[in-house]
Amino acid sequence: MLYTDLIFPKDTLFLVTGGAGFIGSNICEAILKMGYRVRCLDDLSTGKQANVDLLAGNPNYEFIKGDIKDLDTCMNACEGVDYVMNEAAWGSVPRSIEMPLFYCANNIQGTLNMMEAARQKGVKTFVYASSSSVYGDEAHLPKQEGVEGNLLSPYALTKRADEEWAKQYTKHYGLKTIGLRYFNVFGRRQDPHGAYAAVIPKFIKQLLDNERPTINGDGKQSRDFTYIENVIEANLKACLAPDEASGEAFNVAYGGREYLIDIYYDLTKALGKDIEPIFGPDRKGDIKHSNADISKAKRLLGYDPQYDFARGLNEAIEWYKANL
Repeated sequence: MLYTDLIFPKDTLFLVTGGAGFIGSNICEAILKMGYRVRCLDDLSTGKQANVDLLAGNPNYEFIKGDIKDLDTCMNACEGVDYVMNEAAWGSVPRSIEMPLFYCANNIQGTLNMMEAARQKGVKTFVYASSSSVYGDEAHLPKQEGVEGNLLSPYALTKRADEEWAKQYTKHYGLKTIGLRYFNVFGRRQDPHGAYAAVIPKFIKQLLDNERPTINGDGKQSRDFTYIENVIEANLKACLAPDEASGEAFNVAYGGREYLIDIYYDLTKALGKDIEPIFGPDRKGDIKHSNADISKAKRLLGYDPQYDFARGLNEAIEWYKANL
């Protein structure tokens, strides 16, 4: 079933935290297109005002500027809400190594505040963003839930902690929690700017500007790049997941494996550029290879990703060409 075919009661209200960010704004937009109400909570620290403005004219859209580190803000945001999709977090492995205290406060305490608010306000399902980084140094491929290694960064630690707190909230308080371990999400509205920008939008922008991108390492690292539409599907289907899925975490990916150097040359070809990359040092805390087993999500969430890497990349390239 496509996520656009999912049926919720007509007066359903979704709360998307981090709803001004890349993933969150796309989820908000999808909910509005389906005809439901959505409330966006974001402090605009990494989210974009432009993403709020894009949706602000819709009568089913509400924006609250606020911080998940403040419990009262979370409580107010959860008032009358049926489903929470908690996307609010700071990403980037290297930045988390530089800012461990902030990552703990934002990604762990902030998420815990949201779980507590969701519990107290009677939210039906609390869906939250986890990460493939929780697999750490576990070398086995494909990555499978329940087979995790030693964590390699503070960012990974925050996501593992969120998963453990979610289990406790399901066990002791009956809050239905669903964790989604995202694998290298990409697509429209992903920010190409800054030192911590994701690799695909960063490469596209640099190539369009006729700059030489830097590849960290030898380019032979592999990732299960996941187009944004697949992530939207996982979030919406998680809201309606059976009780058996509560307290669990699920891989959200396509189940493919792409090598960074191949992606780079695919981009140069698609953009008509003849630019050789610069090879820099490996990024601290990064894993070498990542590829997801998505069978658990298929079985319990009905997850059926429609966008393979090539289809998603083509759509992303067209969006950036039109919007950069």
